[in-house]
Amino acid sequence: MKRFWLALLIALTVSVTLAGCGSVKYPALYTLSVPPPPDPPAKEGVRASVAIREFRSPAYLRQGPIVYRPSAEQVGLYEYHRWAVDPRETVTNAVAERLRASGSFALVKMYDGRSDVGYLLTGQLEKLEEVDYEGGVRVEVALSAYMRDLHTGATVWTNSVSEKGVVSQRSVPAVVAEMSRTLDRAIQKLVVPSPAAVLAAAR
Repeated sequence: MKRFWLALLIALTVSVTLAGCGSVKYPALYTLSVPPPPDPPAKEGVRASVAIREFRSPAYLRQGPIVYRPSAEQVGLYEYHRWAVDPRETVTNAVAERLRASGSFALVKMYDGRSDVGYLLTGQLEKLEEVDYEGGVRVEVALSAYMRDLHTGATVWTNSVSEKGVVSQRSVPAVVAEMSRTLDRAIQKLVVPSPAAVLAAAR
């Protein structure tokens, strides 16, 4: 009789364990997709060089979950929909590629703490979120940046942009796709006018 109850207890334990394993939910991972810019035009006499510091962001944008706003005062985080790559990294690399494609700089590189370039660009990803209030589903992206002359310490260029996009389908993949498109537009506007063009005009 003891064997019967022992076997029954083991069977119940195994069943509960298997049921628990079956209910485990893993997060879906997403990446922002920003298309590469066209090849840079051929330019002669370009000497300016710039390093780009990794873009900063509010703490809630770098925790991993995709952000949504159910109201102007609330910030929500999707528990099971997360970024596979830190959005700050994506933005920093995309801005660097845009500056290279402008052909206005002889050298564009990531900032490594050295002062072997003429200028340093520092930026911030201020918004990257789904907006669910005021009817429909939208996304909003906001970027800002400024450039400093490393030799004089003076700020020689600054810009900020905010872009919105409409999501046609109520799903997280559709939201991420629209975020990518909206981010691409924001980056294009951020570097126009080109920092190098501003520097040239000031001389």
